[in-house]
Amino acid sequence: MNFIGVLSSLSLLLAAAVAQDPKPCVSPALMSGGITVMTGDGQISDIGTVSYDSFGQRMRVRNYRISGNETFAVDWLMLYSQEVYYEINWSRFYCKKKQLSNSFVPMHVPSDAKLMGQVFMGSSSSWGMGVLVNTWYGALPPNGFYSTVFSEIGCIPMTYTAYTPASGWITISTYNWVLGNSNPMDYIPPSFCDKAKLEETGTPDNVFTILESLAKKTKKVE
Repeated sequence: MNFIGVLSSLSLLLAAAVAQDPKPCVSPALMSGGITVMTGDGQISDIGTVSYDSFGQRMRVRNYRISGNETFAVDWLMLYSQEVYYEINWSRFYCKKKQLSNSFVPMHVPSDAKLMGQVFMGSSSSWGMGVLVNTWYGALPPNGFYSTVFSEIGCIPMTYTAYTPASGWITISTYNWVLGNSNPMDYIPPSFCDKAKLEETGTPDNVFTILESLAKKTKKVE
């Protein structure tokens, strides 16, 4: 009888937990996956991979693009703790070293984000036919806004769309995430980057300005 009572109490607790409204969340600290970037003028597609390490505050983004008759690749290593990022050109074994904002932002739903809604992407009719996701939105200073989609289970990022008058629209989609990083060398600059000198600019870049610059490129990387 006591055993049945415990099971009943556990069932009620689980039901209450499921019934609660979605809350802002933080993604797993180590992840690897795919990424695409699109700007509002329709310049697609920048397609590549991303490795993410929240513990070490670092990211690696490799993107590939076809523009006209040319194909080029861009490889970025972002080291927030060192406030630098590397733009790596493997075809010429050349490296640019640039300033990076030290304000590392883990992949997460901001605490002040507002819930737009919760839906199944796909179908809820059977196990494995859909994914339960939450759509959030909020403001970007000075007068922009964003919306973002995260999975309910695991807090896995799926899409991020933002608009500011200065930059226009940008949409970042991620997919094929796996937990963990399989190659620790992803976060170590290649040896030919040792001679790269820091290019100082007025305002350090961040991950969004870096991805925007990639999406707006129309010429082969020099």
